[in-house]
Amino acid sequence: MYRRLPYNIIALCEKKLQPNGFALVKASKTHNYYMLKFRHLPILLLAAALTASSCGKKGDPGPQGVQGEQGVKGDTGATGATGATGPQGPQGATGATGANGATGATGATGATGQTGATGATGAQGPQGPAGPAGANGKDGQNGQNGKDGESTNISSYIFTNKNVLLTGFTTFAVPAITQDIVNKGIVLAYFRTTGSTASYYSLPYFENDRSMYLSSYGVGYVNIKSNFNESGLDFRIVVIPGTSLGSLGAAHPGLDLKNYSQVAAALHLSN
Repeated sequence: MYRRLPYNIIALCEKKLQPNGFALVKASKTHNYYMLKFRHLPILLLAAALTASSCGKKGDPGPQGVQGEQGVKGDTGATGATGATGPQGPQGATGATGANGATGATGATGATGQTGATGATGAQGPQGPAGPAGANGKDGQNGQNGKDGESTNISSYIFTNKNVLLTGFTTFAVPAITQDIVNKGIVLAYFRTTGSTASYYSLPYFENDRSMYLSSYGVGYVNIKSNFNESGLDFRIVVIPGTSLGSLGAAHPGLDLKNYSQVAAALHLSN
């Protein structure tokens, strides 16, 4: 047998509500039940509705709502403190060589340097061709008769197509060289290439690293020395006695014995 619900509303969470808002419970000796008066009916209905709503089973989650619009961008924060300097990184690879720059302007001309020392006299060049004959001059007045001159007794020898050697001497026999010539006279030596019609070169002769000279002479011979080997050379040996040197110098003042052209003209030697 069932009775109307008492004021103990908590019991409604454990019982089933009736359509009229009341709950039916069995009578119990430990509870005091009595009839609910009609003036308390609205309050009871509201409490029963709230209690039933809170005591019901939890339903499934509803669908996710639409995402709201993005909020306004906040102000930029203050610049943070500068961090500590990191360790130095490894050295990078060497870059490619750049293009050459444009040529700079020419610098100003420097001051003229001091004049260098005079170089050594070079070897005598070959004799140039003879110039045209000049016009005959007027005959001069006859001079006074001079003193009788001494005989020159000058000798000349030609040796053609001869060789010179790097080692040893090239020796020529010269009979005109006597002991008197060795003691008081002089011996001159000249050379040129065999077959040449140019003037002779005097000895000693120097050209670049080549040299040749009259090494020595004695009674009846001369020795020619060179620092190279060469063939096809002509040599001319001129022997002048000591007694002829004075008259030769007087007749030809300023005569250069190293210049074969001057010697040949003074001594009337053929080329």
